Formats: sequence, structure tokens, C-alpha cells
Amino acid sequence: MSEQLLTCDERFIALAKELGYDIYGENTAGGHYAPLVRNHDELYVSGLVPRMNGRIQYPGRVGLELTLADAQAAASISAMRGLALIVDAIGSLDKLRSLMRVTVYVKSTADFVDLSEVANGASDVFSHVLGEAGKHTRTTVGVYQLPKNAAIEVDMIAALRPSAL
Repeated sequence: MSEQLLTCDERFIALAKELGYDIYGENTAGGHYAPLVRNHDELYVSGLVPRMNGRIQYPGRVGLELTLADAQAAASISAMRGLALIVDAIGSLDKLRSLMRVTVYVKSTADFVDLSEVANGASDVFSHVLGEAGKHTRTTVGVYQLPKNAAIEVDMIAALRPSAL
């Protein structure tokens, strides 16, 4: 079946299978905050590190222990976790009007400059799964440290279709 004929939800499930990622059960808060908050037609998704099966994937620093490809894979896991949170909250990714904003934090060495290329690991997931609704603004920031020694953290803001309200 053509990728264009699939729904966002079907593309999401297919990508999760392709990546070997269990998309459920990883999205509980690690403190006194909400992983996702809905305000009218907007969804605010907290920062998500690349966690699978209770463990951080790709721990370390990009440019030292981790390669660009490792960091892109980590960003794709975080992106998939964010989409899973949205599915849990609203029932379907097809209810999204647009993914408005994404921020990708990259724990890297001082001389690692390919931060945007790392963030493409998340953006590629959003584009593939959400199609036109996956176009977003993006900021990528190099940082010294992230929770649990994660190399990547991704947060996002999405908007719902009027019919989903």
C-alpha cells in the first residue's frame, strides 16, 4: 500500500515496527510534572529523552562516545515517544492540524557543530508520520548535560484540527 494512502496512525505504527520500538509504556512523568498538557487546541509535550524498555538509549556525549548517526537515532526515539504521548492524549495523530514547534537539545562536545543534522533525526520522523502536518519550526541547542546522561531531549507543541476539539 502506498505511504500516501496510509493514515498518520498507520504510518506511526509501521515506523515503530520498523524501528523495533515498543511505543507504549515509556511515557510516564519522572517527577511532579505532566508529560503532556492540553490547552484548548494546543498540546504541549514535555522534553523526552530516548528511553526504551526503561533504559536510556544512546547515553553519552555526541562527538565523544556517540556519532552523528547514533544521535539521529536517539532523536528519532524521542520523537516517537512524543507522538505516542499525543496518541495517548487524543486518540489519533490524524487529529493534529500541525506540529508547530520542536526543540531538540543535544549534549555534545564543544567542537561538535552538526546540531541541526542531529535534529533531523526527529524532524524526519515527524515528516514521515504526519506528512504536511509534520512541518514545524525548530530550534536545536547544544547543551552540557541532560537528564540521566541522555544525549538528546526533544519537546514539542502541536495544534489540533477544529474537528478534534
